[in-house]
Amino acid sequence: MNTHHPLLPGGRDPERLLREAVDAWDGEDAWIFGYASLIWRPEFDSVEDRPATVYGWHRSLAMRSRVNRGTPECPGLVFALVQGGSCRGRAYRVERAQVEAELERLWAREMPNGIYDPKWLPCRTPQGVVRALAFTLDRRSPSHTGRVDDEQMVEILRTANGRFGSTLSYLVETATSLRNCGIRDRDIERLVDLARRNELTA
Repeated sequence: MNTHHPLLPGGRDPERLLREAVDAWDGEDAWIFGYASLIWRPEFDSVEDRPATVYGWHRSLAMRSRVNRGTPECPGLVFALVQGGSCRGRAYRVERAQVEAELERLWAREMPNGIYDPKWLPCRTPQGVVRALAFTLDRRSPSHTGRVDDEQMVEILRTANGRFGSTLSYLVETATSLRNCGIRDRDIERLVDLARRNELTA
């Protein structure tokens, strides 16, 4: 019997979560919602992308990263979609025949520990609403940091580094890619300015 709490990493099977996402797929071309690194390093094949907005969720640098942008000894941070507000990003269309293979690629990158809660969410695009897979985070998850004060944030940006690089480079790349898409995220700009004022970046 699995006695792990469902929100704890040990109680979350990435393969089961992948099967659930595939089972909830409608069998047509699928959309993926990118709100951070999936914009500047998607690593899956799509045939179209559009500006998109998700309502009821916002982008937040509030998820501990013990693999991709940190280690168990020195956790970093990554963005997640957390309930409340709205989030501007990009929606990517994957052809029906490629959906299962591309989701497996996506899972290997985004879900090594099964931390995110993948959800099919309505995304508003200029051509209409599409249903897109997005990686969300429950506030009750032990990987959700809650508010990180500026002193803690500076220390994380100074020290955290994982298999894909540092939390600092992840933040800066995300800020740059959002600007290039015409998206201004005040919270991200404030964090980049915080890093600059502490001489962590130019």
